[in-house]
Amino acid sequence: MIYYKTPEEIELMRISNLLVSKTLAHVGSIIKPGVSGADIDREAETFIRDHGAEPAFKNYEGFPATLCVSVNEAVVHGIPSKEQVFQEGDIVSVDCGVLLNGYYGDSAYTFALGEVDEQVMELLRVTKEAVYLGIEQACVGNRLRDIGYAVQSFAERQHKYGVVRDLVGHGIGKKLHEEPEVPNFGQRGRGIKIQEGLVIAIEPMINLGSKSVRQLKDGWTIVSKDRSPSAHYEQVVAVKKEGPDRLSDFSVIEEVERKNAALSEVVRSSMSGVS
Repeated sequence: MIYYKTPEEIELMRISNLLVSKTLAHVGSIIKPGVSGADIDREAETFIRDHGAEPAFKNYEGFPATLCVSVNEAVVHGIPSKEQVFQEGDIVSVDCGVLLNGYYGDSAYTFALGEVDEQVMELLRVTKEAVYLGIEQACVGNRLRDIGYAVQSFAERQHKYGVVRDLVGHGIGKKLHEEPEVPNFGQRGRGIKIQEGLVIAIEPMINLGSKSVRQLKDGWTIVSKDRSPSAHYEQVVAVKKEGPDRLSDFSVIEEVERKNAALSEVVRSSMSGVS
């Protein structure tokens, strides 16, 4: 059953989802080569609890951590650990959820560490853009598969990337995962009719190579079968009469990325001046 949210519930969910965005921004301020998955997981849990919320993922169906931290070919559900030390040139997908005031927030962002191959950076740009294209279709009267069609046609047909089929977006509210499932592929005009009050997480998972994935022996981590890099971005959107309302906010994360890039440029410039 799909649970449609009232305007009051949507505002409570906005608070939850903005906290997730701020947590990801905090992670973005400390993630760099030499830092470990355990480091950012510990920081994220402290940040969430300091803001009066609970980590949504920790102990969810047995998952042992606050964040899902997936590096390079890992698509989703990577388990952060002290052995998972980030390297120059890595891409790190960080998925985070919180429970606040009885409602869940959920978002994911892929960070590029240092000098990353331009081909991989283009994958990140396309995947992030695919989120927004999917959100544009979350309008009253459209069909649910219009969202997946927009993502697939952009990422797969235009850019020849592999759009993962085994994992999908989802409804969200008083539960972390609610109906309906929100695939990142499909035929336009198919699926349920989108109605006001629907709140969903749209989260393309896109591989540089094949769409095929497999699960590692840890029982959680999903990787691209051909070991090609994978990107993952996720936002929560509420459907209103006037159009889609993004409850997540990438801008706070992007601001941190800009500051990090500027600082790195200053360091590089100072180093180049050393004789």
